[in-house]
Amino acid sequence: MSKKKILLLSDDLRMHSGIATQSQEFVLGTLHHYDWVQIGAAINHPDNGKVIDMSEALEKEHGIKGYLKIYPSSGYGNEQMLREIMAMEKPDAIVHFTDPRFWQWLYQMEHEIRQDVPIMYYNIWDDLPDPYYNEYFYRSSDLLMAISKQTYGINKRILSDYEDWQIKYVPHGVSERRFTKLQSGDLDIIEMKTKLGIENNTFNILYLNRNIRRKQPGDFLLAYKYFMDKLTPEERKECALIFHATPVDDNGTDVPACVKALLPEEYKVVFTHTVPGFAPLDSKGMNLLNNTVDVYMNLASNEGFGLGSLEALTCGKPIIVNVTGGLQDQCGFKKDGKYLTGEDYIELQSNHRGTYKEHGEWASPIFPSNISLQGSPPTPYIFDDRCRPEDAADALYELFKAGPEERERRGEIGRQWVLGDDARMTGKHMSDSFIEAIDGTFENWKPRKKYTMEVI
Repeated sequence: MSKKKILLLSDDLRMHSGIATQSQEFVLGTLHHYDWVQIGAAINHPDNGKVIDMSEALEKEHGIKGYLKIYPSSGYGNEQMLREIMAMEKPDAIVHFTDPRFWQWLYQMEHEIRQDVPIMYYNIWDDLPDPYYNEYFYRSSDLLMAISKQTYGINKRILSDYEDWQIKYVPHGVSERRFTKLQSGDLDIIEMKTKLGIENNTFNILYLNRNIRRKQPGDFLLAYKYFMDKLTPEERKECALIFHATPVDDNGTDVPACVKALLPEEYKVVFTHTVPGFAPLDSKGMNLLNNTVDVYMNLASNEGFGLGSLEALTCGKPIIVNVTGGLQDQCGFKKDGKYLTGEDYIELQSNHRGTYKEHGEWASPIFPSNISLQGSPPTPYIFDDRCRPEDAADALYELFKAGPEERERRGEIGRQWVLGDDARMTGKHMSDSFIEAIDGTFENWKPRKKYTMEVI
């Protein structure tokens, strides 16, 4: 029996965005089962207009035999490009992955497409209230694969008439091919610590989000300051904040200016982008960076999933996270001693108000102290979950005082949880969930009729 061919619409899987790396993960993980074609998007794509056959490179670099072609695109493609590729490649399905507002043209032609093949959407939404302004995109898809439990609940509530096979929980996954735990004495880690000037430190805190407003870089700095204020002068010498993001960004702030104004000089902050020969980092470099630090912290007020914290957990590092969006999934929250499921989130909606407090030992969840309603014309309403920097500082202090051995123990428990069947957050788990959801759609999907008549 010949393999089904799937056309993927997302960031070019050879790039380094979160969308791109996850696209690469599930494509490589399912190549034994499907053939893949991609419209690979990027801003000012250097390969725009070319056709990239990846089959030979896959076998050479990964030992994987399979069919994978990329059609690079500057921007997010158009109707003509899609029709031409579908005529040439004849895919059996389309999988779309990223904000649907970048692909408005796709949904404007959804009825035409679904006469021949199903549309499947790997989707995430950052927060409540339920985004009914997304309903058109959801209903233009035959299968919704929800990346977070919160998103699963949103999909189920908005599309209450959809059948079970049409909505599945498929969290992101990280494979040990890219991220794994290294021993502290590893020579590469020692070299990286020396480059960063933290070779004598025992408590390094990682900022790995973009420098944009919803990631709250200012609150992160304040949390670090309030934490350092609690320490003795000798203890402060053991600590550093590693800031791995663009230091100055129009979508965020001037972080070095904030550091200069808010933090005493002895409160060490390392901007990796200013370290000669350090950035940008490939997967190996990112794995080293995660192994070099002692704790990962994410205080974003909106976060669809939070891939950085999952990567840190895969490297055996404890995490401190604001309880919002997909970050909840990585805390291991429990109800009556059992991990919360996607089905629980249909009624719960979100745990950002602290309905359930029991969680995995690897996580230090910070519950928002303020939930305000924000919005814009394309997305008229969405909650903004803001946590107090003081609460994050307390979590940092607790982890610091716990000591290296205890942090190691908690991080290892988190790593084992991520690799296991409760979390299902490895690359293999994600790929297996993709196959199960997509095969289920092929079994149940029925083509749309050429025309539909509605009585008004």
